Amino acid sequence: MEVSVGMVGYNFMGKAHSNAYRQVGMFFPELAARPVQKVICGRNEERVTAAAQQLGWEETETDFDRLVARDDIDLIDISTPNNVHIPMAIKAAQAGKHVFCEKPLAMNLAEAREGLAAVEQAGIVHMICHNYRRAPAVSLAKQMIDDGILGTIYHWRAQYLQDWLLDPQAPMRWRMRKEVAGSGVLGDLMAHSIDLALWLMGDIDQVACDMETFVKQRPLLEKVDTGLGAEAAEGAEMGTVDVDDGAIALARFANGALGTFEATRFAAGRKNYNCFEINGSRGSVRFNLERMNELEYYNAEDPADRMGFQVIQATDPGHPFMGLPEGGGPRYWPPAHIIGYEHTFINTVADLMRGIAAGESPRPNFEDGVKVQAVLEACEQAADRQEWIKVESI
Repeated sequence: MEVSVGMVGYNFMGKAHSNAYRQVGMFFPELAARPVQKVICGRNEERVTAAAQQLGWEETETDFDRLVARDDIDLIDISTPNNVHIPMAIKAAQAGKHVFCEKPLAMNLAEAREGLAAVEQAGIVHMICHNYRRAPAVSLAKQMIDDGILGTIYHWRAQYLQDWLLDPQAPMRWRMRKEVAGSGVLGDLMAHSIDLALWLMGDIDQVACDMETFVKQRPLLEKVDTGLGAEAAEGAEMGTVDVDDGAIALARFANGALGTFEATRFAAGRKNYNCFEINGSRGSVRFNLERMNELEYYNAEDPADRMGFQVIQATDPGHPFMGLPEGGGPRYWPPAHIIGYEHTFINTVADLMRGIAAGESPRPNFEDGVKVQAVLEACEQAADRQEWIKVESI
């Protein structure tokens, strides 16, 4: 079964998604559905043509409506800035196309609910690309929690730290404009931590939050929205940054656990420090994306003379995503030969293809996206009011 893909966007996420479509058949030979890189869509004809050649797409398109109207497209991949996620998803769903969307799902909770209603009414397969769920070490942590190995869960703490905006002369990009991004690190980075928390820990009942914009004006440059990383020019016109540069949040989970979240683009030395720790009555686990093949595990029931965190190399064929079916050996490489960031997208696309073949929306889908959006909105309200806010149910 071939699944013809029409992808919108060709920068960072477009490259990651394209690589996953190209590689998934190599590493998941058992899949009943296989993606075909049919059409890549972007507003700039010259750039989208160059992207098609680089990333392996058969055709190009510069008009999304024409893309959605094509009978030979089965799946719409939305790898765009946040403000067009839901409008594009709704159009795709109404045209009967399956939808694969980058995160965060929407600009706000009301819009997210509108998108969920549209895909459910259309009866199409829908999925959100929270790819970190499919790092094998993270999925192993999920298995351990579900199996009761950590016992009663007491604490969640997460940090997602980067430093790419530390220079106050770094130019404005769409991620720093509320009308395009919706929020700053809250929706860009903390959304990933929230999705993992909801998956690993369960629903969040209420939150307290605070946010800050550390550099309130940045140079406006011609290349600001191209993702090309242009240098700031002396005397450039300045634009107002109206999203958060850093955010912290406290959370109370429905199961009684306590949680903390921190996200920033101003942590000098941290490039993509996405980590979490979970503490339970029988033990703890800790994950750090910068060492993504490893899961640290502490067994509180070990003898006193052997207590301590151990490092599990989650690269054995018995670990999630790492082995072929029916004991067929390693899916990627031999144990401890490690996989990388790109493989989280390959694993995600593999589950998307399984979902399309079965006619079922794999997790996280738009329902999960609404749950994340509800927590994000509660965080914004909590920061505005400086009080605890209850998270709305979907």
